[in-house]
Amino acid sequence: MNVPEGILCTKSHEYIIQEDNVCTVGITDYAVEQLGDIVFVELPEVGTSFDKGESFGAIESVKAASEVYMPISGEITAINEALLEKPELINNDTYADGWLIKVAPASLDEDLVDALEYEDYQAEVE
Repeated sequence: MNVPEGILCTKSHEYIIQEDNVCTVGITDYAVEQLGDIVFVELPEVGTSFDKGESFGAIESVKAASEVYMPISGEITAINEALLEKPELINNDTYADGWLIKVAPASLDEDLVDALEYEDYQAEVE
């Protein structure tokens, strides 16, 4: 799986890819591996705002159900509609086709203080 350059991760296994004024959020490859085959995804409505740390959706796999938490505060600008029909896209490539939401960040610098570089995140989960 190709891990994008400059990706940041949280201890609750979400990733953040910053592109201009929008951040793409999904779950890390480690989280996908732990969950197993994903069979259902629940995503928020576009236009909804969340604070960092709030649950914004859920992912269910054959093994478990797990809430997904906002790694940053902000407003949802897009959801990955394809996942509603084909949640297994997350298993195929969580960083490309398997992203969950796009967020217009509220206070990015402040929110990213505790985010980990991918290599540091990997060291923590091993």
